Amino acid sequence: MYVGVQGRLVRPQPIDYGVTRGLVATLRGRYACLRSTVIGHSLLRREIPALVLGEDADVRVLMAAAFHGQEWMTTLCALRLCEEMCSHLRAELPMCGMSLLRALHGRQVWFVPLANPDGVEIARYGSFAAGAYAATAAGLGAETPGRWRGNARGVDINSNFNAGWAEMQALAEKSGKICGTHPESEPESRALADLCRRVPFRHVVALHTQGEEIYWRYGDHTPPQSLMMARVLSAVSGYAVADPAETSSHGGFKDWFIDCFHRPGFTLELGLGENPLPLREFETIYQKAREMLLLSVLL
Repeated sequence: MYVGVQGRLVRPQPIDYGVTRGLVATLRGRYACLRSTVIGHSLLRREIPALVLGEDADVRVLMAAAFHGQEWMTTLCALRLCEEMCSHLRAELPMCGMSLLRALHGRQVWFVPLANPDGVEIARYGSFAAGAYAATAAGLGAETPGRWRGNARGVDINSNFNAGWAEMQALAEKSGKICGTHPESEPESRALADLCRRVPFRHVVALHTQGEEIYWRYGDHTPPQSLMMARVLSAVSGYAVADPAETSSHGGFKDWFIDCFHRPGFTLELGLGENPLPLREFETIYQKAREMLLLSVLL
């Protein structure tokens, strides 16, 4: 039986679409402070679920995970954080020394744990999980276990947002990255963008692996408080405040959010090693990032 903060529903386990939907449904049923919704559908019509912690509030923050298929460990991190916040709230216990009742007053947190459900299925199970796009996926390397990044037709959805689009296309021609035919050409990126246009998030957090780095700026519209926020996250985690490699310097979700809304956006690169990070490292990765993840939605 799950009591207080003793047991964990979100434990180290391989994540796929079915497991994620099950965890989302169980968390929603277990905690009255949570509601669930669907923000859109993937290319293959899989739901993109969201969990919403707290009532309607003046301050709203979004955490999204699994933009890339082989980075499904970020789904576990987002759901574990959500579960821990809910369990500590219910037990009226502090988390990382903070009173969540006080910290969440007037604040609502959205979790989108599976931004790219088709990509995660392909990374886990190979090209047949791409359905009608199986031949395309196989031709793009989906049979290499765990290496798949894109959606069902191979588009990197974190290069499909309208932020430096011309620069992104030029970089993609050199690197071979598939960024789509136009911004938000993919239903997955469009679902996230539509959510942000509909809900006035104060800031957004995108979870990726790996590198133990914090990306915080994009162009001239980066808010002045973003660097301070990034330094706080760095101080509690040991992660470096950094800039992404040139091939990832445009077209990303946090890039678009900053450029479009002139509000803070962050990419947190969790863990160290080579993607996909091994499941056995989940607890180590999560525990090192735990306070940073919590602060990232409370700052």
